Amino acid sequence: KSDTDDDGRVKSLSSGIEEGVYKVTFDLRGYYARQKKNSFYPEATICFRVSDASEHYHIPLLLSPYGYTTYRGS
Repeated sequence: KSDTDDDGRVKSLSSGIEEGVYKVTFDLRGYYARQKKNSFYPEATICFRVSDASEHYHIPLLLSPYGYTTYRGS
């Protein structure tokens, strides 16, 4: 379990990463509860594949209380 930093990143996730399939689950209920708001989705799980461990992987999660989206960033 990790928390995001002030920029919304968890930099420790990439340390020692190897090729493979990964899942990252974000606690949206807790995030919105701290803001005293409700969220339709209690969590968001992103499954992604690392095919080259030497590359940089940035996977943004864009939120609203009633939806979310993600993509492979640069």
